[in-house]
Amino acid sequence: MIPFNKPPLTGNEEQYVLESMRSAKISGDGEFTKRCHKWFEEKLLCKKALLTTSCTHALEMAAILIDIKEGDEVIMPSYTFVSTANAFVLRGAKIVFVDIRQDTLNIDETKIEEAITTKTRAIVPVHYAGVACEMDAIMDIASRHNLFVVEDAAQGMMSTYKGKALGTIGHFGTYSFHETKNYTSAGEGGLLIINDEKFVQRAEIIREKGTNRSLFFRGMVDKYSWVDIGSSYLPNDMSAAYLWGGLERADEINNDRLGSWQKYHDRLQELEKEGLIELPTIPDGCVQNAHMFYLKVKDLDERTALLYKFKKEHIWAVFHYVPLHSAPAGLKYGRFDGIDEFTTKESERLVRLPMYYGLSNDEIDAVCDVINFFYGR
Repeated sequence: MIPFNKPPLTGNEEQYVLESMRSAKISGDGEFTKRCHKWFEEKLLCKKALLTTSCTHALEMAAILIDIKEGDEVIMPSYTFVSTANAFVLRGAKIVFVDIRQDTLNIDETKIEEAITTKTRAIVPVHYAGVACEMDAIMDIASRHNLFVVEDAAQGMMSTYKGKALGTIGHFGTYSFHETKNYTSAGEGGLLIINDEKFVQRAEIIREKGTNRSLFFRGMVDKYSWVDIGSSYLPNDMSAAYLWGGLERADEINNDRLGSWQKYHDRLQELEKEGLIELPTIPDGCVQNAHMFYLKVKDLDERTALLYKFKKEHIWAVFHYVPLHSAPAGLKYGRFDGIDEFTTKESERLVRLPMYYGLSNDEIDAVCDVINFFYGR
């Protein structure tokens, strides 16, 4: 059997987790958390990086930081994970979905401005598959309409847009360290990236249950107390210890995945030339991280047949999101602005292939052999 995913394991995670367990502090913001924060702040050149218990929680923190309130509107694509919307719905916002681009499956930047109303508060671009949205256009729209931009870069660690790390272009960015991502903090975890210094102190307070505990431990106040709303968004230090094992070898993991991505592309490009499938598009100025390799087939029926063939061959290939605007909660808490030209159609064509650190050439060949056989090649 070839699985869809294997969580990355580089070799030092066990040692670091045991080291954390044996330390005097295994709760949040211990030694390994500090190491991770320093790594991200130096790597990303952001004002502040804060580990969280999930990317979901990082998005929730961003929604609190920009003071989303009942009746506000937040623009995002419908082709995304539910957390992208939930984080803002929890604060009372109405979600305004706009169509995606056919090539990258990212939010169509040309559809955003017409969806803006007097109630619009923020834009949430989602960097699908670790390939950047057209951020120059999005930031220009946000600037002209005085809107916040929260980058959902859950899949985007190590990817860049015109030389800038994803998550560092908007006012905030978020990463996921779930076990399906390129890097993991023992199965769950996330990161809030803060690009405007004025939000740093409040972010620390929100993350620490609404207290100024971080200031207390830095000796900036003589006691800490409840000063704002918040929750327990900081992970235990053992999770950070596991993540640290991956961060130490981040380039190695990235290069390994990029190599697998390229092998898939090389093996399948003839099918694309014949018009039988479509392969991922990486626009100029975007450097991707090989978070996933997907192909697009003719339609839903063809996808169902191909996935059935994979299952018979004991290969775990999968589809992805069901568009949020068609879900029960999406109908209740959001609306689709404009025409759904690509969101539903493209979502029904997509097949994700096995992709993980350590994927072998033989496994890639086996996957590609199934696809080529399916198309009579």
